[in-house]
Amino acid sequence: MQVRSLRSYCKVNLFLDVGRKINKLKLHDIRSLIFLINIFDEINVKKNKLSKDVIKFKGPFSSHVNNYDNSIKKSLSLLKEKGFIKQNQNYNVSIKKNIPVFSGLGGGSSNASSIIKYFLKGKKLSYKNLNYFTKVLGSDLRVFFKSSRILQQSLFNIKNLKKNYKYYFILVYPHLRCSTKEIYSRLKVFKGINRKNLYEPKSKVKFAYNLKFEQNSLQRIVCAKFPVIQKILFELASTKGCCFSRISGSGSACFGVFLNKKAADLGVKKIKKKFPRYWCVVTRTI
Repeated sequence: MQVRSLRSYCKVNLFLDVGRKINKLKLHDIRSLIFLINIFDEINVKKNKLSKDVIKFKGPFSSHVNNYDNSIKKSLSLLKEKGFIKQNQNYNVSIKKNIPVFSGLGGGSSNASSIIKYFLKGKKLSYKNLNYFTKVLGSDLRVFFKSSRILQQSLFNIKNLKKNYKYYFILVYPHLRCSTKEIYSRLKVFKGINRKNLYEPKSKVKFAYNLKFEQNSLQRIVCAKFPVIQKILFELASTKGCCFSRISGSGSACFGVFLNKKAADLGVKKIKKKFPRYWCVVTRTI
């Protein structure tokens, strides 16, 4: 097998409704609209002749990854357990981390899905195996087996959106690590999960307008823990051309949505001036 670079894209949750836990699974029911955006980790895979897999992280956000307990290592172990990789065959895996860690952008889940897809070699992962992998690697894994625009109507009901509107984002990561487990544990008020598909509007502008009136159930908790998040969201929302601002997932990454690149490029200058120490980029849907 030759060295191959994989692009492992991150996601933003345009909104996130969190419902009560489903008793048997002990996981929260959720509803979310998810877009993949063009920021990605770069993964190289190569066979080795050693007695173990060797996983190395590099890049701007590599220092925050646990080298001994991470989604890549777990994915390789599961693939061997299920027979997709021979037990005696090991690999060198190099990951350049361009996606902020503990940010709500799904970098770990994206890495796992990229590795799994690579070793599946075009085959579809069975529903049973996907459930098993998700149980070990986290519920976000499911969305990375769909398209780049996904409506998650409930924990297990995930569908691709037909519309392919292009949006631009100012993405701000304030170098604050949010533990998904901790943030969810602080949530005491739960949303009723509406399983109706309300997101097939006929225009790009109407689509963004509808989303403006949604929310992220976890945002209040994240802002209470890190008050600067509220300041970032306010600055994004008040930037000319911004449709709305929100956190992604359980944070701490914040984003503002724009209809065109020019407005986003002008806006990011303002945000960088206001928050010069934070990671701040313009990105778009893929």
